[in-house]
Amino acid sequence: MRALVMEQGADGLAEAQIKDIDDSQLPAGDVTVQVEYSTLNYKDGLCLSPKGGGLVRNYPHVPGIDFAGTVEASDDARYAPGDKVVLTGWRVGEVHWGGYAEKAQVKADWLVPLPDGLTTRQAMAVGTAGFTAMLAVLALEDHGLTPDSGPVLVTGAAGGVGSVATAILANLGYEVAGVTGRPEQAEYLTSLGASQIVARSEINEVVKRPLEAETWAGCIDAVGGEMLARVLGQLKYGGSVAAIGLAGGANLPASVIPFLLRGVNLLGIDSVMQPFENRARAWARIASDLPMDKLEDMILPATLEDLPQLGADILKGQVKGRVVVEL
Repeated sequence: MRALVMEQGADGLAEAQIKDIDDSQLPAGDVTVQVEYSTLNYKDGLCLSPKGGGLVRNYPHVPGIDFAGTVEASDDARYAPGDKVVLTGWRVGEVHWGGYAEKAQVKADWLVPLPDGLTTRQAMAVGTAGFTAMLAVLALEDHGLTPDSGPVLVTGAAGGVGSVATAILANLGYEVAGVTGRPEQAEYLTSLGASQIVARSEINEVVKRPLEAETWAGCIDAVGGEMLARVLGQLKYGGSVAAIGLAGGANLPASVIPFLLRGVNLLGIDSVMQPFENRARAWARIASDLPMDKLEDMILPATLEDLPQLGADILKGQVKGRVVVEL
């Protein structure tokens, strides 16, 4: 089978090679899946980099933290040959060989049955990015957000998570304000349903005031750092931020005042180790709440050969929407 394999050279740096490998080389697992599609996330870009982004420890290695396909063989009663499945997270593609190969062998606990109404291609247009976006929407809803609450801010809106979050929120009737540092993406974000475009420079400036005018009912934040600190001071009373990324840095130069005087919530969103019940809930909502025509507009088709360059591009913030890799 064909696979993209990261091989480590004598200098300790890894390089991607498209190779034919034997099924016997696959790591141990309960279920063997014929991979039909994979995708590209920021973590994939790290795993494709010469030093593995600090995520890959052993070589040779097959990256790809997401995949969707058809069960070929299973030692677990929950899955049978012919079942359609999707996998995101569980450190697949980092520690365990991932989806950049025509087959994958994984633990049954890591899989989720593909929901009715979704194809394997659509599932990978969603991928970890879209799955994380849906987890963020669910967390905001669980903390009281409704379309009547007011506008919802999405930072990094033209990226993978932001694109799906914008489309889902708009489809659910929310007023969405998309933050981007790329003015040329305004039309794209509007097509996904954003009703307001906020320039990154407008909200990334550090201010000394811990509280500003109550502007946002909620926020899905992919940036972190100074932008997240600023947003906390702009939330309406009782509003929440679902934090899903750190593109702007891991530090949070914030004040506790918004938490104490406005009762705001900072909600951490992890997509890697989510239990099965939460995964099934999120995928079911994706199938019902993400408009598939909008999803199609986000897709950038790719092959294994395209991934090394795309991996470098996503680390520079130069990938728009969702890459779908056909195996």
